[in-house]
Amino acid sequence: MAAINSNDAVYRHENPIAKLVAGVDEAGRGPLAGSVVAAAVILDAPIAGLTDSKKLSAPRRALLEQEIKQKALAWAIAESSEQEVDDLNILQASLLAMKRAVLALKLKPDQVLIDGNQLPPLEGYSMLAIVKGDLTEPCISAASILAKEYRDRQMMALDLLYPEYGFAQHKGYPTALHRERLQQHGVTPAHRRSFGPVRDLLEMSLDK
Repeated sequence: MAAINSNDAVYRHENPIAKLVAGVDEAGRGPLAGSVVAAAVILDAPIAGLTDSKKLSAPRRALLEQEIKQKALAWAIAESSEQEVDDLNILQASLLAMKRAVLALKLKPDQVLIDGNQLPPLEGYSMLAIVKGDLTEPCISAASILAKEYRDRQMMALDLLYPEYGFAQHKGYPTALHRERLQQHGVTPAHRRSFGPVRDLLEMSLDK
């Protein structure tokens, strides 16, 4: 799985003793459709306003996304597909996306801070899981924002492919609107077949 990274980032090493700390977070564990996305960010200097992406308005997230990409020492975005979500389960797919994001960084961090209580399968890295780390660790907050913005754009692209499903509104989450459209139009290739509402609909179709 290819990863998106900061190919043109400017890397500075004013203090060679300072440790490089990467924050890692994911977006898209709960939706019924699309990939699960993870980002890894190594910050160089403080960025005002960083917090959990879900607590920010869409315009504010968009501004912070650009600032993070411009100012970070390194950043990378990776994902696990809906097929991998179905094959591995959502937790393992999320951890795999996190692993891919860290490995895609142009700099190897000395410390990796993971949002949540699980660590990805990464050998040779010092890692720490922090519950609600996106609220307390700026580098994790930055990763949360990059992952959320990237995945939201994926949902906008899905909305163009399948306009009758309302992806631009619900972003793939199991809202009443999404469930209603699933009932009306059926399952798309982008839907996660292992998730209850999708699985139940497929089983009902087989029973007919």
